[in-house]
Amino acid sequence: MRLIAPSVLSADFGHLAQDLEMINRSEADWLHVDVMDGTFVPNISFGFPLMEPMRKYCTKPLDVHLMIVHPEKYVERFCDAGAWSVGFHLEAVDDPLPILDLIKAKGVRTCLTINPDIDVKRLVPYLDKVDMVLLMSVFAGFGGQKFIPETMDKIRFIKAEIEERGLQTLIEIDGGVNVENAHALFDAGADVLVAGSAVFGAKDPIEVIHKMKITA
Repeated sequence: MRLIAPSVLSADFGHLAQDLEMINRSEADWLHVDVMDGTFVPNISFGFPLMEPMRKYCTKPLDVHLMIVHPEKYVERFCDAGAWSVGFHLEAVDDPLPILDLIKAKGVRTCLTINPDIDVKRLVPYLDKVDMVLLMSVFAGFGGQKFIPETMDKIRFIKAEIEERGLQTLIEIDGGVNVENAHALFDAGADVLVAGSAVFGAKDPIEVIHKMKITA
């Protein structure tokens, strides 16, 4: 599976409806929604109030990435607000399983995420309990960072674990993704690529999304 999920964090919020309609016309598969609380990461983005217009104007599934402490307090509300998938950070919780159960009970897809400084092997016990794992290829909290090359080895490791166990778990990559590295990421085993500034900062975002798809 080779999917593109533009990150709305990089959109022009003065013209959000137009940007979302552009995504609708594009070959993008999902819309990635980064939620930051200023505590787990040193930045603040948006929450429930913006979920409504995103759900209203965007026809693509909303892929919600929670970069917050105590995600157990909020996952159900994001599900109710229209999330198609909800992910949270493994390093932000003591035990992810009860939180995954809350998301599953809402009929929403589950995702477990780690930052670049977290050992990728920590995801292994949960590969059969989630729909997707998200490997951050930059540190969560800010857009426009450069891709961390060591992510490639992590992708290959997780892909091998998934295939060895006969699982259908998807691998999502977020951070520094662009036209130049999309092909290599897909070849390494990634299924979903999150792209923010590479899409919304381009003169022709629709063409950039197309090129990311055809590099596969």
